[in-house]
Amino acid sequence: MTTPILYSFRRCPFAIRARLAIAANDRRVELREIVLRDKPAAMLDASPKGTVPVLVLPDGAVIDESLDIMRWACANTRDAAWPTGSDAALIATNDGAFKHHLDRYKYADRYDVDPIEHRDAATGLLRNLDERLDAADSLGSSPQSMTDLAIMPFVRQFAQTDRSYFAGLPFERLHMWLAMHLGSTLFAQVMIRPAPWQPGGPRMLFPTTDAPANPKLPTRTPPGQRSESG
Repeated sequence: MTTPILYSFRRCPFAIRARLAIAANDRRVELREIVLRDKPAAMLDASPKGTVPVLVLPDGAVIDESLDIMRWACANTRDAAWPTGSDAALIATNDGAFKHHLDRYKYADRYDVDPIEHRDAATGLLRNLDERLDAADSLGSSPQSMTDLAIMPFVRQFAQTDRSYFAGLPFERLHMWLAMHLGSTLFAQVMIRPAPWQPGGPRMLFPTTDAPANPKLPTRTPPGQRSESG
């Protein structure tokens, strides 16, 4: 194996942020799209916990945490200008409290909870993001910072759970920020629809060879313009 292998699931926000960092840094991996109900043995051998994303490096080393894959993607890249600095506390709140409430809002039956209670708690955390965006176009050092790319897929998932509810929230800056990311070439590049990987099947390199060498990163988008929806 000379190319790293990335096991991924298209809609998983953890996998999305890993792919965003890989594409933004012009890394190249072999993409293996999995089916969650039929996880391949090769992935489970590499990472028995069975969650995506999983990155298997040419030397056999395994990285199975999305933030660590993002850090790998940012390290020693040719484009040193790509911001890698992150707000660890803000990402921790996203991965902790916000993800907790998001799961129970989106999958209330699974957890046997009141989805509105958790929707409202998550909304309070989104209000904090909107207030932070009052001073800048981004949560981190720039719209393409590790902070923004790490958090955006989870805000997207919240928005898609009940689009009319999210659209009605008085968070203009957050709406603009999300639309800015969803309308970018970078996001379109990572949201391709690959066929599920099968052992012995054709290899799929990611980013695809016909993708832009330097994908367009987010720029401010006027309110109301939306893009890829799932």
